[in-house]
Amino acid sequence: MIYEPRHYRSWYRQKDLYHFRVVVQETDLDLAIPREKYTPELPGKIKSFLKNERAILEAYLQKYPAFLTTLRPWTIEKAAPESVSVMSEAAQLANVGPMAAVAGFFAEKVGAYLAQFSSEVLVENGGDLWLKTKQRRKISIYAGTSPFSGCIGLEIEPAETPLGVCTSSGTVGHSFSLGKADAVVILATKAVLADAVATAACNRVQASKDLAVAVKWALTIPGIRGAVAILGEEMAVQGEIKLIPLG
Repeated sequence: MIYEPRHYRSWYRQKDLYHFRVVVQETDLDLAIPREKYTPELPGKIKSFLKNERAILEAYLQKYPAFLTTLRPWTIEKAAPESVSVMSEAAQLANVGPMAAVAGFFAEKVGAYLAQFSSEVLVENGGDLWLKTKQRRKISIYAGTSPFSGCIGLEIEPAETPLGVCTSSGTVGHSFSLGKADAVVILATKAVLADAVATAACNRVQASKDLAVAVKWALTIPGIRGAVAILGEEMAVQGEIKLIPLG
């Protein structure tokens, strides 16, 4: 896999937190906690945890390779590992393939692990965020060449966290999408669910007339708190979401 510089990471960096990176194969995480909570041993602990979680999923993929490629919801067996069950449940709600939720799953799983060491945590995985915070946070929205890109952001209150904030795009990044939106951003109680629904909502956007339909549909899914869909100079917003201007 060829590494692509993740310039968008500068769009949500929190100046009061210490950011560091952990990479295991395709899973490339940017993590942030208060500097006083960081220790030199912490990245190694997270990497070991992540390797173990990936190994469990990879073993399942060896047994069921179709799980990796299907674009339809997956039937869960009783003995399936947690990663498979959680991703499949989110994908069923969104009516997409389970791998549409993989980035959100690992962001959330590692975030919950890191929360054992810090009450302030932000984990980013391929544009998908999981955060737990004690203070108000501002997260910039990256929407490619849209004029909204970098001009608007989300304001997140501590009481809203833990929170998943996941983005899907038909014009930005390497992730597979059937849609044409510059960005669909979903806020949910679970990052794994936000990831799956972001993919599904983005798939529904082929033209600006679809933006309002896509966000309205997203809010019908239990656990979804808010949705933003952007295509060029057009935007639709719905739910418990506060957009703020950035300058």
